[in-house]
Amino acid sequence: MSLTAISANLSSTKLILPVAVFGLMLGLTGCNNSSTPAEGVDAEAGTEQSSTEQEVATNDDATAAGGQTVTIYSSRNEQLIKPLLDRYTEQTGVKIELVTDKTGPLMARLQAEGKNTPADMLLTVDAGNLWQAAEQGLLQPVSSTILEANVPAKYRDPKGQWTGLSLRARTIFYDPSKVSADQLSTYADLADPKWKGKLCRRTSKKVYNQSLVASMMEHLGEEKTEQVIRGWVDNLATDVFSDDTNLLEAIAAGQCEVGIANSYYYGRLLDEKPNFPVKIFWANQGTTGTHVNISGAGVVTGSDNPDGALKLMEWLSSDEAQGLYASADKEFPVKAGIDESEMLKSWGPFKQDDISVQKFGELQTKAIQMMDKAGYK
Repeated sequence: MSLTAISANLSSTKLILPVAVFGLMLGLTGCNNSSTPAEGVDAEAGTEQSSTEQEVATNDDATAAGGQTVTIYSSRNEQLIKPLLDRYTEQTGVKIELVTDKTGPLMARLQAEGKNTPADMLLTVDAGNLWQAAEQGLLQPVSSTILEANVPAKYRDPKGQWTGLSLRARTIFYDPSKVSADQLSTYADLADPKWKGKLCRRTSKKVYNQSLVASMMEHLGEEKTEQVIRGWVDNLATDVFSDDTNLLEAIAAGQCEVGIANSYYYGRLLDEKPNFPVKIFWANQGTTGTHVNISGAGVVTGSDNPDGALKLMEWLSSDEAQGLYASADKEFPVKAGIDESEMLKSWGPFKQDDISVQKFGELQTKAIQMMDKAGYK
């Protein structure tokens, strides 16, 4: 569903119902709270009156079944996240409105809407994005013993403003016809001149690479990290890529021999092409461990239904939802002890970096500045 269409649909629920319908609804539901009618009326609202009435009835049914509608602003791929949300609705009767867009526009929209926002939850990727949302005052602190039990502290905001819900590993991929696994070791090693003209990288403008560099700054220090970035730039086989899928396909096509990408992109390619000629290598196993990041969520500051948003976040950290993340999204469970999918198991166990993901947000600006200085576009 497009952002424009959903915005129109959300606005339409604030139209004044015809007197007869309102009287009937009042008689059926008793002294029910109603939202304040919007001052302006959409030009096409007259043609959508019957659907608006149906939505009000559906919302009342959801309330009776277990709570108000939860409205989510999400930058997650709708096809990947919707099955989880549909399962939650089936189990609880709570209706979910999903508004999808990129993280930047969603955060700008939350800023503009302020306390009048229809959003209850922000669902997005990368701890850097969640940290930025919290810094901008878009998320409110919550307390949950369930989230504390299910999600390790290193994947949660210390102030309770956001929590991780799944893990994604950013690691090394290679062409096995040209590179053997014993030639690979760390992210920093890819700056060695032996990889000159053989390395593919995604653009530094993407938050995933900003978080990777931030973690390296924490482990290696700023001077060493800048040296590594300059080495990456010197070793590039071609221009940087706009996304990880294109990067992985470039390795398969022989355009480069090694690269760094998120593992779930690789998993999705394997779903489409089981014989995809690229292999995964877990980076930094002899040192800090492979860089991992999160997808996660927070309760929006202006939410009308913060309790409903928190209950949904708690469910997304449950055993059932964590298993769905692993099987459908090719992401790793954030909760310990959850069975991974057969595909994830086939990649073998690996040591994860133990850094608190909050650091990715704290060091994000420095990471961006450092990559710009080193000529990493």
